[in-house]
Amino acid sequence: MPRFVIEREIPGAGTLSEQQLKTVSQTSCQVLRELGPQVQWLHSYVTADKIYCVYIAPDEDQVREHARLGGFPANSVARVMRVIDPTTAE
Repeated sequence: MPRFVIEREIPGAGTLSEQQLKTVSQTSCQVLRELGPQVQWLHSYVTADKIYCVYIAPDEDQVREHARLGGFPANSVARVMRVIDPTTAE
């Protein structure tokens, strides 16, 4: 199943409280339950003004539908073509 990286522009994302992040996460999980098991949220990275999310989904349309239903921005959605890490150099 394809993997996607979603860039969400959210000014002040890095200053969101634990409770605010919990609420956003709960909303995301509820939408994922509605969409079914084909769309999965793996994890997200919170930076100062953006959140980068990694999802598994059949296609970009499903990722964008999750964002629409959850009320989240999806400023950029990119399919991951390959993953490299330090072991790639070996």
